[in-house]
Amino acid sequence: MTDIKAPNGIWQDDTFYFPARVYYEDTDAGGIVYYANYLKFAERARTELLRSVGFTQQDKLSACEKAGFVVRHCEIDYRASAVLDDVLSVSCRILESGGASCTIYQEIKRGDDILAVIKVKVVYVSINTKRPIRIPAELKEKMQGK
Repeated sequence: MTDIKAPNGIWQDDTFYFPARVYYEDTDAGGIVYYANYLKFAERARTELLRSVGFTQQDKLSACEKAGFVVRHCEIDYRASAVLDDVLSVSCRILESGGASCTIYQEIKRGDDILAVIKVKVVYVSINTKRPIRIPAELKEKMQGK
């Protein structure tokens, strides 16, 4: 059987870049990406950023002290439309980092054209208590591209 690998993105300096393609399921009747799907592209990039530094959400969710990131706040500025079959680049860069939270700046681009800019604040929470807990220091450092 052929060994197939999922796209994994790359780091350049302090920014993580993840590739995405627009499929039919991502579009509306006119072949334009449905507005909520930009958030899905951004979420996939953040997940792959974590995976790229050795942190899998599934491992943390099944560990003794279950924990994970949840979105606390999100701002999105739509600048142009992606369409069916576009190849996109979704970037992630940590803007601010606190004890239990961080703010991530993301751009969704087609070539050099910025299609959407997203600023999302995520909080690291205990799944058991639903309360914020400290982001492990090693993870925080790796998320910043260090």
